[in-house]
Amino acid sequence: MARNRGELLQGTLDLLVLKVLQLGAMHGWGITQLIQQHSDDVLQVNEGSLYPSLYRMKQQRLISSEWRITENNRRARYYSLTVLGRKRLAEERAVWERLSGAVNRVLQT
Repeated sequence: MARNRGELLQGTLDLLVLKVLQLGAMHGWGITQLIQQHSDDVLQVNEGSLYPSLYRMKQQRLISSEWRITENNRRARYYSLTVLGRKRLAEERAVWERLSGAVNRVLQT
């Protein structure tokens, strides 16, 4: 899932963002920080990858967004998972688990 410097393989970012948003509404910086923390600093998401992903998922109605004030009293766009996004998360997670299981089986031979 990650290369030496924590670069994400294409197609995994959306899955990770949907999973993080399952925890609750979050702004972009919070999403990147949570992915980094939960991966023990192996995965690092840059803004150049995150915001196009968020835009694409918003267009697909997987997430919604609204402006709010952060804990630091700054205005930021908060993203939330929609019902369609929850369904997609379940589907993509099943695909990921099947794929990663298959790769692990090959690596163990």
